[in-house]
Parts: sequence; structure tokens; C-alpha cells
Amino acid sequence: MAKSSSLLFHLTLLLTLLTSHSLPTNPKPKQRFTKIYAFGDSFTDTGNTHSTTGPYSFGYVSSPPYGTTFFHRSTNRYSDGRLVIDFLANTLSLPFLPPYLSRNSDFSHGANFAVAGSTAIEYEFYAKHNISIDIVPVSIMTELGWFDKFLKEKGGAPDMEKTLFWVGEIGANDYAYSVMSSTLLPDQMRGLAVNNVNNFLEGLLKRGAKYMIVEGLPLTGCLPLALSLTPSSDRDALNCSLKVNKQSSAHNSLLLTRVQALRKAYPHSVISYADYSAAHRVVMQNPKRYGFTEPYKTCCGSGGGDLNFDLFATCGSPAVSKACPDPARYVNWDGVHLTEGMYRVVSDLFFRHGYMRPSLQVLLGKTKADEGK
Repeated sequence: MAKSSSLLFHLTLLLTLLTSHSLPTNPKPKQRFTKIYAFGDSFTDTGNTHSTTGPYSFGYVSSPPYGTTFFHRSTNRYSDGRLVIDFLANTLSLPFLPPYLSRNSDFSHGANFAVAGSTAIEYEFYAKHNISIDIVPVSIMTELGWFDKFLKEKGGAPDMEKTLFWVGEIGANDYAYSVMSSTLLPDQMRGLAVNNVNNFLEGLLKRGAKYMIVEGLPLTGCLPLALSLTPSSDRDALNCSLKVNKQSSAHNSLLLTRVQALRKAYPHSVISYADYSAAHRVVMQNPKRYGFTEPYKTCCGSGGGDLNFDLFATCGSPAVSKACPDPARYVNWDGVHLTEGMYRVVSDLFFRHGYMRPSLQVLLGKTKADEGK
């Protein structure tokens, strides 16, 4: 009996030793990106803008019902809840990005430099053409200057191997502002806007950026503001403004060309293009598939009708203190910006369904490979 027990003990010990050396281990994955730096306009701004600094007709972002869906209070985001940049932070297991102008925040995981109303073209250009009234005096290059100041205050550049740069859509405000002038031609505005975005992107690359996501413009012709300002004869297959959507499409085509050139010039950096227009389009083609029953109507607006939008009585103003009861069914929040529900869908299309190229998985895989070098 003793021999049998001894033999069993030794066999068990041998099996334990063999399996412990032959089975692969699964260590906990390393953190990929530990910081995000974001830039852009109101589609990305997480709090740099307040009611007193917001753009014309949308100067009530600090008031309810902004923020009611997720935060249950206004966080100075132009939506009822989270934005695409917030969903990106969630996807990367990082906290929401604090706004740069909130100087007492914890910036250990990055910062957000985006400002509502900001432009691709410098403010001085508009002042020169006498259309500076009600224009926010911040451009994408202003944000780059803030980034430089921020790094200087923090003692230098971050670990670029673990830093992701998010460049949200920028340029929509330029085209909106240009409507105030009869001398600024669309081709001229597009060239200037995209040139400045290109200079901004190259500025980040020259500062050592290795991983970057660049958003194109959404279908700005499908926003209630554009639909309210254009004639019913100006409609495309989506029942959106044909002229305005063509403008956004031309901008995106030129921007993508510049991104492709930057990829060649900086082969050691990964520059992903998030196709906002394509993601927006697929939702507008079949909104019910994504849970939307109101693709055109404004959730937080006034005036009723098909759009429920009045430029002189917008969300958060004394005239509009309440929103629709179910924002998740609406694409549009306040006539220019989207609902959290729409931002969630767009984020999912970007990060999981091929509307961002190279994909987020490629960026994560690239950083993993770099860590092993």
C-alpha cells in the first residue's frame, strides 16, 4: 500500500512539472495607450467652452438640458451625453479627457484642446475680410500653441509610444462663416482650410507624434441647421442639402489626399483616417437599423415641424429648457450637434466596423509590437 501511494505521488509530481513547463501562460495584456491628446471643435470639446464663450446661437451649453442623458448635468459638451472622444477613452480603458482650460484637472492621461466654434483657418483671416463678428477667435493652430505651452509646463513631451493623438473634425465652422461673405469662394476656403489642417498634422508629427486618428467632416448637409437654410429643391438622395454635402465631400477628399502624403513622408508614424461622412451616411440610409426613428428632427429645439429647429431659439435658451423625452431615438441633438446615441453608433462604426483606416486594432497591434522592441 505504501509503495502504491509513493508511486502515485511521484506520478502526480511528474505531471505537474511537465504541464507547468509545456502549457503557455497568458500574461495580463500591457496597457497600450496611456494618454490621449484631442483637438478639434464642438464635436470634440469636452468643456473648454461655456455659455459665455460659445458661438452665436449656441451659447447655452452650460445650461440644461445639455448633458441630461449620461452626466445628468451640463458638462459643457454640445450633446445630451458623451461624444466620440469619450467613447474612444472608454474603449482604451482611460478616463474622460479633461478640458485644457480647466487648469486644475488631472492631466495624467491626456488633455482635450478642442474648442466649440474653432476653425481651421486663423481668426485674423476672417477679421481681414470683415466677418469676425460672433466668430470664436480660436483656430486649430491656436490649439497647437496651447499644446506646446502645456508640454512646457509639464516638463516636456510624453512617451510618444503610448500616446494617441485625436484630431476631430475641423473645417465645418469655416464653411459656415464663409456664408457671411460674398468674396470668399468655396474652392478658396477649402484650399485654405485643408492646408491649415495639413500644417497642424505635420506640426504634431514634427513634435514626435507616432499614432494619430484624423476625422473627416460628417454629412453637414444633413444637419437641421443646413436643412433650414437651404431650399427644398437642394436635396440629395438622403433628403439632405446636396450643395452642403458636396462641400463636405470635397473637403474630405482633399484632406484624405493630404493624409496619404503625410503617411509617405512620415512612414514611422501611423495616421488613421476616420471616415465620418461614410459612417454618417450609412446611418442616414437606414436609421431604423441603428435604433433611430427621427433622423432629421432636432431633439432639443423649437418650432415644431419636420426639423423642430429655430436658429433664434436654440437648446438651453430660455425658450428651450426641455428636450425630447427619448434622445436615443434622435440623430440630431440641438440642430448642429448629434445625440449621445448617434455618437455611440458612429464610435462603434469607427472602432469596430471598418470606418477607420487603418483600424484601431492596427494601432493597438502596432503599439504592442513596438513594446516588444
